[in-house]
Amino acid sequence: MADQKPGYVKSERHGQTMIIEFFHPQSNSMPRALLNDLASHIQKAGLDDEIRVIVLKSSGEKAFCAGASFSELVQIKNSLEGEYFFNGFAHLINSMRTCPKFIIARIQGKCVGGGVGIAAAADYAIALTGAEIKLSELEIGIGPFVVGPAVERKLGLSAFSQLAMDAASWRTAEWAKIYGLYSEVHTNLRDLDDSLQRLVNRLSQSSPEAVREIKKMFWQGTAHWEQLLPERAKISGRLVTTGWAQKAIVSLTTKA
Repeated sequence: MADQKPGYVKSERHGQTMIIEFFHPQSNSMPRALLNDLASHIQKAGLDDEIRVIVLKSSGEKAFCAGASFSELVQIKNSLEGEYFFNGFAHLINSMRTCPKFIIARIQGKCVGGGVGIAAAADYAIALTGAEIKLSELEIGIGPFVVGPAVERKLGLSAFSQLAMDAASWRTAEWAKIYGLYSEVHTNLRDLDDSLQRLVNRLSQSSPEAVREIKKMFWQGTAHWEQLLPERAKISGRLVTTGWAQKAIVSLTTKA
């Protein structure tokens, strides 16, 4: 399966802040190539001694991230190809987890599936009121196996279970804030960006050594994710090749 790469990931330095933006024409969904690029940009910013904080954002207004690219999922022919694809999410989440800089997510729109996982892997998420969430994986015959540990860590087992089981239903941004996925929810972009800038300005003045140690503390007990998330990718990779999953993906792709 060849990597598909419509869209982009780009980084812009603003003083001591690195703004990493991603885009895909299908509601900011993520093909494997974009997952790899996003992980690489985060790793590079994490190693840059001049950078104090990373802002992660997507382009457009309607969706922050629609999760896995359906156009790529429908082309998966065997479990190895499926495992390869879902390892892209595993690699991205582990890159966010081990990055020594705080990652602030700017959530301007809806999050689906892997998009919820990306929001959960950020250290702080600031969202708009329209930034609803759902874990839709069960609808297509798989499950939130790779992103599950990140989502459960942020929301707790009960809320994660609700999202995983009720895969067709949206949860509001306020619901996401109550359960800890979002740190802040704003009614308009101006207030969101003002709050984001205030936080970035404060964090830019923080000790890099202190930030590094605090981030280690935040993510304590997750070192085993280096093995766990690829193991989960195998499960998703196997399930996505089943007749049930392929039929569901084709049906949803046709409707899109």
